[in-house]
Amino acid sequence: MPEISRFLGIIIAMYYNEHSPPHFHARYGDAQVEIGIETLSVLAGKLPPRAIGLVMEWASRHQEELMVDWELARQQAELRKIDPLE
Repeated sequence: MPEISRFLGIIIAMYYNEHSPPHFHARYGDAQVEIGIETLSVLAGKLPPRAIGLVMEWASRHQEELMVDWELARQQAELRKIDPLE
């Protein structure tokens, strides 16, 4: 699972050959979640409230970059790192 960002103990990643809709994975400790890029909605899993809030804030700032990485993943190309939440 290629890591595309990391901040405040949260790891953001995207898999190659993933199913639609476009999404990314966030991991915080043992908790994991899949977030839809276009809708910024939780597709599966659960994170603690503070962590999910941080992930959503980060994702809203980087939706275009996430879609670029989604397309790169579909092409089996190297994913681009995305700046962490500051």
